[in-house]
Amino acid sequence: MGAAGSKLEKALGDQFPEGERYFGLENFGNTCYCNSVLQALYFCVPFREQLLDYYANSKNIGESEENLLTCLADLFTQISSQKKKTGVIAPKRFVQRLKKQNELFRSYMHQDAHEFLNFLLNELVDILEKEAQAAKDDQEVSSPSEKIANGPKNGPANGVPKDPLVTWVHKNFQGILTNETRCLRCETVTARDETYLDLSLDIEQNSSITSCLKNFSSTETLNAEDKFFCDKCCSLQEAQKRMKIKKPPHILVIHLKRFKYIEQLGRYKKLSYRVVFPLELKLSNTVEDSDSEYSLFAVVVHVGTGPNHGHYVSLVKSHNHWLFFDDENVEMIDESAVQTFFGSAQEYSSNTDHGYILFYESLGSSNKS
Repeated sequence: MGAAGSKLEKALGDQFPEGERYFGLENFGNTCYCNSVLQALYFCVPFREQLLDYYANSKNIGESEENLLTCLADLFTQISSQKKKTGVIAPKRFVQRLKKQNELFRSYMHQDAHEFLNFLLNELVDILEKEAQAAKDDQEVSSPSEKIANGPKNGPANGVPKDPLVTWVHKNFQGILTNETRCLRCETVTARDETYLDLSLDIEQNSSITSCLKNFSSTETLNAEDKFFCDKCCSLQEAQKRMKIKKPPHILVIHLKRFKYIEQLGRYKKLSYRVVFPLELKLSNTVEDSDSEYSLFAVVVHVGTGPNHGHYVSLVKSHNHWLFFDDENVEMIDESAVQTFFGSAQEYSSNTDHGYILFYESLGSSNKS
């Protein structure tokens, strides 16, 4: 462990980034799904900085009830304040809290890293929303005279519903999709917006993220049993439906759907397809049709041939160096090594290390909140 750490320090030499820490995470029996995602989130710098700020500014965090947010903030603070530059940390409290909170992660079975990421981000949002609501209620209780004078503060102004709270988790990861449906009889377009924290993309053999995104936004015809009820025609009609990205997020998380349910087999199968993910990504098919540029900074990799067994590791870009995190071990890798995780062009290949969750940061909005 120490040897690996000192090897990494030697490899970086005087290029070791000022104030940065590279720590492996101990595995508590099949917790690699958790470790790989935590490393990707730690090196999502805007998220890390806001989490550390939250921890530093929460005066009563010691007294407050422990939850996943306090455990994560505590873990990130622990890593960032280490005296040593490299080493290993045991995320014991975080893993214990995770298992306590969600029975899905209690067993020693192989877990899904994407399910964990999804659960974690949604849980953090819930905690922040509850805290904001509690703070608001406290404020209203502490100034009752003002409340009576100006009417209830919570009530919507002129019957307009309140906008949902936008937390710093939303500010980093949330984007907006528009679901457009065009009636083929009267040509009326019905658009419905929905938010997302990550995009799950269907994949094909020998494809790329760009082509997967194009397929995601391709037009689908609704006919026969799938006809659409058009409000204008007041009847079921044939229609065309498509999904567009209305507002791209600051941090774009792309989940490649590598586990597919095969009807004939009655089980899930891993798709080892080769899907090229570029280091720089241009997001075109957005509603505004303006290109959004992104830079890859982390990849969670699934290692193994099937969905119910295997291992997770992560690749992370930090201060222009690429690093490979495999539980306790951390080592430097060459940027060109990233392409070895695209997948396999042949069905049966000895390479079972495939990119599964990709983390991209917007190049244009690094200064936006």
